Amino acid sequence: MAMRQTPLTCSGHTRPVVDLAFSGITPYGYFLISACKDGKPMLRQGDTGDWIGTFLGHKGAVWGATLNTDATKAATAAADFTAKVWDAVSGDEVLSLAHKHIVKSVSFTQDSNCLLTGGNDKLLRIYDLSKPDAAPQEIAGHSSAIKKSLWCNDDTQILSAAEDKTVRLWDSRSMEEVKTLIFDTSVSSMECVADGEILVITYGKTIAFYNALSLDLIKSVEAPASINSASLHPEKDFFVAGGDDFKLYKFDYSTKEELESYKGHFGPVHCVRFSPDGELYASGSEDGTLRLWQTAVGKTYGLWKCVLPEDLGTENSEQLYSSTPEIKA
Repeated sequence: MAMRQTPLTCSGHTRPVVDLAFSGITPYGYFLISACKDGKPMLRQGDTGDWIGTFLGHKGAVWGATLNTDATKAATAAADFTAKVWDAVSGDEVLSLAHKHIVKSVSFTQDSNCLLTGGNDKLLRIYDLSKPDAAPQEIAGHSSAIKKSLWCNDDTQILSAAEDKTVRLWDSRSMEEVKTLIFDTSVSSMECVADGEILVITYGKTIAFYNALSLDLIKSVEAPASINSASLHPEKDFFVAGGDDFKLYKFDYSTKEELESYKGHFGPVHCVRFSPDGELYASGSEDGTLRLWQTAVGKTYGLWKCVLPEDLGTENSEQLYSSTPEIKA
């Protein structure tokens, strides 16, 4: 009998959850930030989903959120035409960076000194956070709204995905375009993983993996439904994906075989990401919740308790799983 996946549900948001990101592993564990259309991004303990705090200050939907590696800073992108930088320990707003249109994406450099933003005004902007009054560097080239922008290759290059059905690679020093990938439909998500070596792109029902330095295609997989987000395990064993059919899919990376699928949300899945240790993955949905899923079902980790095979047949097996309390922010 196969073990049943029991996700931990993180409540608190009142509108669809549209983006999420993990920090790196710190002396205090790792952390999870979520972006939501309710305008109130939340910080949680990554392995349990326990609510730590809510960043208050945006006056519109928050479309993007990220943490720096050591979880001391957070950044958010919003419909109020601002990107904000926060002290992730105190929750205080540090900077509010005015834009000319809705901001969709934020990304820190590895040293946390610069912030990359992208949004509906089609421009990439690089802010030097040590000089908050200085004008940002701007990179133009996309012909439609930018959905996601990332630093890659040790921050020497930038990747951007836009509604113009392209993913573009830029040299962050010269600001020149290095290469462009053209798709037949708009890219729904983009993630750079495995020490920056692999780029994961989703569009339509396709999950595609590219060499992040050359943008050469490594492999692609067709999913059963339209996919909004995918994430590759840190050790490149598996990848997970979620989309319009409310399900989470788990695939073997080397064979591309579908291993499992779970329905845990009550609306389309907008974002999915593996934790930095690969032990779990988080999903965010139109239903307003985040859910945490175990990579190895039945393992003792976080709030999950080990289930022994002989216990699986008992009527009380439900009680062997711990679950989070409803968290009200």
